[in-house]
Amino acid sequence: MIERLISDGVHGIIIAGTTGEYYAQSMDERIRMLECGCEIINRRLPVIGGTGAIRTEDSIALAKAAKQAGVDAILVATPPYAQPTGRENALHALSVQRAADLPAMLYNYPGRMAAPMDEDFLDRIGQAPAFCAIKESSGDINRLHLLARQYPQIALSCGMDDQALEFFAWGAESWVCAASNFAASAHIALWKACVVDNNFIKGRRIMTAMLPLMQALEQGGKFVQSIKYGVSRQGISAGPPRAPLRPLNKDDKRILDQVIDTMNTTIDRIEKEKATEKEN
Repeated sequence: MIERLISDGVHGIIIAGTTGEYYAQSMDERIRMLECGCEIINRRLPVIGGTGAIRTEDSIALAKAAKQAGVDAILVATPPYAQPTGRENALHALSVQRAADLPAMLYNYPGRMAAPMDEDFLDRIGQAPAFCAIKESSGDINRLHLLARQYPQIALSCGMDDQALEFFAWGAESWVCAASNFAASAHIALWKACVVDNNFIKGRRIMTAMLPLMQALEQGGKFVQSIKYGVSRQGISAGPPRAPLRPLNKDDKRILDQVIDTMNTTIDRIEKEKATEKEN
């Protein structure tokens, strides 16, 4: 899987994020995943290690293990279920980052964590230069505006796939996207059109082609299962989702097949059109 991502041209890899099913793994498994990932990547790409956990002590242990494994930065999320205040969440994040003494990407996903990285949190964390980016996955477009206008020192990274175009329009230069595990070329095409070429007309066309997949993933209720199936379509075994999740059924697979095939065909056509225009 990692070799495929590198050959597809991704610019970095996060190990032990949500799609990596960290929540269903033991601490030993998580540490081994960080070690294996870093060993395989072998400094060919920047690596970010996930540290999300309910207990701050566990997040600190994972941050130290990530540094020992050789990551370039860590991913720091809100502890799920606990619902910390902004101040408590900031103290958690600071403790985790200091344990690793590495650059940190914040991960705001209140839909899963049950508490947001609110303005109190951002005011406190925004004073610490080690927190250099935020993966914003709230789905709230007003959060995007808030971060872009009031916290420009924290680089925006798209964490809500069906808002990628809006993130790029507001200055985001990176995109942490789970579906790139099986559709890296499509995601890179949208990123390149918007961030590199500043061609939002082309970007809208690519985004239009990608939206059915994004909506199927974000709104279908079977996110990890769908990613794993998408990977298996490439001939790479991702294994079944960990309990309590179950694999996609035949109807789910058929619908996802149609969505992915249509997207790939459409984006290939858009890319070929632009290539022909350059030749002429």
